[in-house]
Amino acid sequence: MLYNLFKYIDKVYDLPGSGMFQYITFRGVASFIIAMLIVIFFGKTIIRKLQRMQIGEEIRDLGLEGQLQKKGTPTMGGILILMAILIPIVLFARLDNIYILLMIVSTIWCGAIGFLDDYIKVFRHNKEGLKGKFKIVGQIGLGIIVGTVMCFSEDVVVRESSQELSADAHRVTIEQFEDVKTTKTTIPFFKENEFDYSYLTFGNQTLAWIVYVLMAILIVTAVSNAANLTDGIDGLLTGVSIPIVVVLGVLAYLSGHIVYADYLNIMFIPDSGELLVFALAMIGALLGFLWYNSFPAQIFMGDTGSLAIGGIIAVFALCIRKELLLPIMCAIFVVEALSVIIQRRYFAYTKRKYGQGRRVFLMAPIHHHYQKQGIPESKITMRFIIISLLLAAISLITLKIR
Repeated sequence: MLYNLFKYIDKVYDLPGSGMFQYITFRGVASFIIAMLIVIFFGKTIIRKLQRMQIGEEIRDLGLEGQLQKKGTPTMGGILILMAILIPIVLFARLDNIYILLMIVSTIWCGAIGFLDDYIKVFRHNKEGLKGKFKIVGQIGLGIIVGTVMCFSEDVVVRESSQELSADAHRVTIEQFEDVKTTKTTIPFFKENEFDYSYLTFGNQTLAWIVYVLMAILIVTAVSNAANLTDGIDGLLTGVSIPIVVVLGVLAYLSGHIVYADYLNIMFIPDSGELLVFALAMIGALLGFLWYNSFPAQIFMGDTGSLAIGGIIAVFALCIRKELLLPIMCAIFVVEALSVIIQRRYFAYTKRKYGQGRRVFLMAPIHHHYQKQGIPESKITMRFIIISLLLAAISLITLKIR
């Protein structure tokens, strides 16, 4: 909104400083500051309001140290995170940018699924919340929307260069660029650093688009639910997500800058640099929320926040064609989800075979396994954040390791 306003002011009145809004970095930093201030300044007010409305977390006694002390802690704080993301985006981002529009839709969509889940738990007093099949249907719907837009929108392109040698004696190289619709994506550790989904369909482009949409559905569903499982102790999902979003923001800026993209030999995706504004707004919102969510937490994000965070990360990665980097960036999410799957499958298998179920972990997801070992919550969270920082660094250096 302010981008177009100050663009007009700069053009008509030429006011000093009005041209700063044309810079992505300036608008990104402004979004970061505003998002963080929104959460910090409005956080206490919202916490008190949630307490008055008795919107508190229902705690099941799982035998974890300090667990029952959290009973009644305000939940649904994800509303605060979403508000802190969307307000700066409306103010500072270019709302005519297809990637920003996709991110806004994804944020509201996943937030709505999480809100319904929290609403049923808190106001209907149903601990199970929204049925899993309805969550999956909602996530599949978002995956279809994102995959379809990425496949068929004329604004979603990759700019590729073709080199031609002139016929004169000097053999001057002429470089030409063209915007193309493609199913290419980034794949780490390979020389060309690119993978085309059409390889899976033996060059059939129509089938390649179908494969891409199916991949979008898988990624949105998997990352959103894995993030939801990670949100189990104070500050864990919030702290782990910040390095992931930092990496996504850096990659978006590099992919949207023709000079840096050419230097790093990565895909140049026109207009994707605008996603840096969204990434910085989200980082500001998460840092602000960590102010209240760190141990001992004054507020929980609930599924409103956790499902939205996972969905946002998934769609962001799809937009900048870095979805195959997610297993590295989000390795903590992967391990959390796998620990639950392994625990359930092994328990069911041993119950059938021996008549009594056995467990691989003391408790799943895996952060509860460490709690059962007597490790304090704050130490588990800090160690997971350190691992997330390491994974973020590895994700960035994959740009040069081929």
